[in-house]
Amino acid sequence: MGFLEENHRCPRGVFSRISEALVTVAIGAGIGTALCYAFEDRPVAPLVLAAAALGAVLAMALRQATSGKA
Repeated sequence: MGFLEENHRCPRGVFSRISEALVTVAIGAGIGTALCYAFEDRPVAPLVLAAAALGAVLAMALRQATSGKA
């Protein structure tokens, strides 16, 4: 164990990573659901569920693409 360097970053904890992922999924699902209701006047439940799932997946993909990590 040596001294900390100038560019040292402590690793984030498990709770912060999980909460960040859950917030991203929730926001993506909300946007997907809102877009579903914007296009359809009275959508059926499976369509809303599919739109929410697609929104969540796209939000996670966008988050991974912009974070620079694999």
